[in-house]
Amino acid sequence: MKIQLQHGLPIVSLNITHNNQSIILPNVLFDTGCAATVFDTDILVQIGIYIDFINGKVKRMYGVGGTSEICYEQVIPELQIEHFTLDDFPIQLGSIQEPYGFDGILGIDFMTRAKCKANFETMEITFTN
Repeated sequence: MKIQLQHGLPIVSLNITHNNQSIILPNVLFDTGCAATVFDTDILVQIGIYIDFINGKVKRMYGVGGTSEICYEQVIPELQIEHFTLDDFPIQLGSIQEPYGFDGILGIDFMTRAKCKANFETMEITFTN
């Protein structure tokens, strides 16, 4: 996966698949300082992922400067990011495209599970799983 620096931030393009439906998210922040993976609610609706108000948990997502946004954390039974399949992976859904300009934020939870290696010399991310 290629990394592009935009305004000094590492941005990646992801292909996400759920229930045999795929979508490309071209503007995802690769954020080693973010504990959880977050996607914009309106985007994932296109592949059948909706906020689960019954089983999901309300969370606060904190940004730079201490500002926070409400989001919902829920477990997705099967989610594929690029070629890496995740079973029972918790994601957070919220409104992040409008206030922050990202389709999603790839957090450390995904990076450790997929065993990502970021090479900023070649500007590539590889998966060792």
